[in-house]
Amino acid sequence: MSPVQVFFTPTIAPEAVVAAYDALGLTLPGRVGVKVHSGEVGNQNFTRPDFVKPVVDHVGGIIVEANTAYAGGRNSTAKHWQTLKRHGWTDIAQVDLLDEDGEVEWPIPSGTRIHTDFVGSHLPTYDSLLVLTHFKGHPMGGFGGALKNIAIGLASAHGKRYIHGAGDTVRLFRTAQDQFLDAMADASRAIVDHFPPGRAAYVSVMKNLSVDCDCCAVAEDPAMADIGILSSTDPVALDQACIDLVYGSADPGRTALIKRIESKQGLRILETAAALGVGSREYELVRLEGDPHNQAVEHVAVGSGPGANPRNQAVEQVSEANGVETLAGSYSER
Repeated sequence: MSPVQVFFTPTIAPEAVVAAYDALGLTLPGRVGVKVHSGEVGNQNFTRPDFVKPVVDHVGGIIVEANTAYAGGRNSTAKHWQTLKRHGWTDIAQVDLLDEDGEVEWPIPSGTRIHTDFVGSHLPTYDSLLVLTHFKGHPMGGFGGALKNIAIGLASAHGKRYIHGAGDTVRLFRTAQDQFLDAMADASRAIVDHFPPGRAAYVSVMKNLSVDCDCCAVAEDPAMADIGILSSTDPVALDQACIDLVYGSADPGRTALIKRIESKQGLRILETAAALGVGSREYELVRLEGDPHNQAVEHVAVGSGPGANPRNQAVEQVSEANGVETLAGSYSER
């Protein structure tokens, strides 16, 4: 079986987001929800509405978000609507706050820590999802990628507390780290069960690579340079590719982000999600045609992975195929 394709461009621009989506060769059917991170009030790094407007228009989508489980400008429906308007999301498209009218339960029969995912009651009204993720570090998960965006991001406020507590909303942020990461992976399984291949597309923007999440009112400024935009139909492969581009980068600023990832056991969510069948950690990185050859791609296969761990065996192969340059990577042992 061929590895999953992850498409990459070093160009960071609104039209590149559209190109990354189009590279998937997928037309999302029916009513399309576009999951974004609306950005905590005060945060300087979140992806701005104008940047994603072209792809939202391209798919005819509706911006979707859900309330948070921590103090701030998004932890109630009234405050979240104020933030959505303040940040300009309501200026570019229709917006739907998924848990404004409550939540529904989606089962996770194979869950390792939780067996129910609580999502906003509006989510089942969508036929497909475009998941737009700002890849960056995270003070709790180590990194915030596509898996976190669908697991925590689509959960209701109560559902977020449930995941953070690995099934115990009282424990919330005092949960053992492995249990929290596994619970996130469990929740991501519920989402891909409802939005399987053909009904979900994932695009991640590797820009403003702070060690902190967009949920932080004041985040650390990025220490490493921007990398590019990636897309896939597989959220596990996409997150793995983003991680490998960070670890494989020659940028000395990567040290801070890697330290954050490893201090929170961040790679565990990839391991658990892959074991649950959410996606695959094996992928082929395909550089979009027309982009200049770029050093980030050259380095992804050279000692990539946690501290250049020898168990991460990337295939160092750059070849021409169908007019695009591809880089194959195998990470099955990680």
